[in-house]
Amino acid sequence: MKILGVCGSLQARSANLTLLHTAVALAPAGVEIVVYDGIRDLPLFNPDLEEGGAPPSVAAWRQAIATSDALLIAAPEYGHSLPGALKNAIDWVIGSGELECKVIAVTASTPGVERGRLGLQALKVTLGAVKARIVGGEPIVRGASSTRDLEALLNELVAVAAQAAPG
Repeated sequence: MKILGVCGSLQARSANLTLLHTAVALAPAGVEIVVYDGIRDLPLFNPDLEEGGAPPSVAAWRQAIATSDALLIAAPEYGHSLPGALKNAIDWVIGSGELECKVIAVTASTPGVERGRLGLQALKVTLGAVKARIVGGEPIVRGASSTRDLEALLNELVAVAAQAAPG
């Protein structure tokens, strides 16, 4: 099984990117998690840019999603919502269908339980446009229980993705 890890933050030292790299190390046997770093290269969503075919960065993003069994999105909360770069990336694939009914785990690496919830809620609402099957949706608080919480989320994601797999 291949899971595409997507960080909603563009920061080089993002706690959410660290969470994704930890997920790579914790992946169960038979599961490959590939961290995708290309959302930073996407142009602002504009359907006119596709008149001669999708820009290369958009085509690569779509291909990465299409060849994955599920996604794991770790995203910070910006202004009580999801980051603009992540929203832009999702906009590029709403009409083309790669995310349609995809199994997607969503979380945020946060310093406390009260943080990140509004951003995750906005992300879930946005993913509702493609009828994504959402797994998780709670922040993972950095600290003693974060590894256990991430393992539980990964196990749930793998189980739901395995059920959704064709054949």
